[in-house]
Amino acid sequence: MRGEVRTAAAGESRPAVIICHGFKGFKDWGFFPHLATRLANAGMTAVTFNFSGSGVGPDGESFSESERFGRATISGDMDDVNVICDALLGGDLVPDLAVPTRLGVFGHSRGGAVGLLFAAGRQECRALVTWSAIASFLRWDDATVEAWRSTGKTDIVNTRTGQVLPLYTDYLDDIAARGEQELNLMRAARDLSVPWLIVHGEADEAVSPEDARSLATAAGEQTATLRMVPGGTHTLGARHPWVGSTPQLDDGMDRTVEWLVRYLL
Repeated sequence: MRGEVRTAAAGESRPAVIICHGFKGFKDWGFFPHLATRLANAGMTAVTFNFSGSGVGPDGESFSESERFGRATISGDMDDVNVICDALLGGDLVPDLAVPTRLGVFGHSRGGAVGLLFAAGRQECRALVTWSAIASFLRWDDATVEAWRSTGKTDIVNTRTGQVLPLYTDYLDDIAARGEQELNLMRAARDLSVPWLIVHGEADEAVSPEDARSLATAAGEQTATLRMVPGGTHTLGARHPWVGSTPQLDDGMDRTVEWLVRYLL
């Protein structure tokens, strides 16, 4: 697990936000560094990291650790976030970084779902923001899952690089063992008690906007605020390598910073 901390005052206690990338993402993809910088400039400490199962190697961009990607599980992702949380709260994440006054989490796509589980399960978390979050971890049809089990893996294509990455049955086994109780996103949404901003593009090509509506309904108006972004894609128009912002991305970033300032500062 590789990470980075952005803050304007390492020795001062300030709120911290853990930023979770999505499936086939990584901490330096597209908008993540820019969002982290904005949060730091707004008075918070932003922690970006690569999940242990991201498959991204030491260069920070190429998927050179395909075996790690193939063995990734949601439980493993949750372990990573909890390790970062514990290190932050214990003052052990990086030298001279003060213990945060409050803690929030941001997640994109699958990282948003992981962030939801974390926020619902850790009382230290005081605010949640998700973009393009999925409402279920099992997103493949029965025929694909059957073939996956039969061959021991399914192939995942990275559309940016064209690389084909194996995803083994560890992922399915984890969901089968823990899914109904511990990895149930709709249940987590119902159990959530901290303010949650749900941002989703109306033109999301990867995760249906219905996922956002289902999560918001499960959480209820007392907890969740749903922002559907007109014309917004899965990444709100952001690309990698970074080529600049878009109106949809500006909308998402502005609302995210405002939300986390409101509930953490």
